[in-house]
Amino acid sequence: MTVATHSRTDRAIELFHALSDETRLEIIELLRRGERCVCELTDSLDAAQSRLSFHLRVLKDAGIVRDRKDGRWVYYELDPEIFEETEALVSGMKPNALKRTEKCCA
Repeated sequence: MTVATHSRTDRAIELFHALSDETRLEIIELLRRGERCVCELTDSLDAAQSRLSFHLRVLKDAGIVRDRKDGRWVYYELDPEIFEETEALVSGMKPNALKRTEKCCA
């Protein structure tokens, strides 16, 4: 495995892990409509702040969401560029249409 393939694989693992949880997908769905304060997310998801903070950290570490502080409030939004990156990663996994010409175990 080349370094580029390895780093692409590591990135895919990080993104797919972040996207593999129901709560994190619900957060993404809420943020699709625009920036939200953490208190709005807590209320909408009926989740404890500690649990929500964990999921937001996973999404932030993967680059899916970004935050900004305004006084004592923290606001989250989706990073649109990450969806282009994710699309490119998935597209790079499509099967190659070329048929194998050499024989296996010759």
